[in-house]
Amino acid sequence: MTQESGTARLTQPVGKLDHQHGPENAPVTLVEYGDYECPSCGEAYPIIKKIQRQLGDRLRFVFRNFPLTQMHPHAEHAAEAAEAASAQGKFWQMHDSLFAHQRLLNDAHLVQYAVALHLDEEKFKHEMTEHTYAQRVREDLQSGVQSGVNGTPTFFINGIRHDESYELETLLAAIEAAMPS
Repeated sequence: MTQESGTARLTQPVGKLDHQHGPENAPVTLVEYGDYECPSCGEAYPIIKKIQRQLGDRLRFVFRNFPLTQMHPHAEHAAEAAEAASAQGKFWQMHDSLFAHQRLLNDAHLVQYAVALHLDEEKFKHEMTEHTYAQRVREDLQSGVQSGVNGTPTFFINGIRHDESYELETLLAAIEAAMPS
């Protein structure tokens, strides 16, 4: 992908509040705005995992919530569940569970995933009932809107929106092209 003027850019830089996998000093940062109930995000999930395995410490992956609530009725609560798990140190484990069970994201199932991850069940249920992390999810969503995100998944490679396919070969080539030589 070329980095032309006018290309959409990430307006909210990656920071301490972001869910990051990989070293902060990795030469490439891939940011995904995603929705746990989105079928396309479900298709992208194993591709991202494969790219992470292949690139190892040369890639930092960041996931930001972008629930499309009009199309996916469970997406926002699933994002809140991931944030609740994050508060107990298990964001990535819940992230993986949500994508593994993408068609089963009602509240009862979210509690089952929390229990399976050995989260404090009562705390999790309370935080979900109170929508403790709804503001955090909205902040991710708003940062996506400000960056021109209007669908999921949307990827940014080193702050530049990747407008091509997220198929393995295409996305991997774009990430490798962003690597310093």
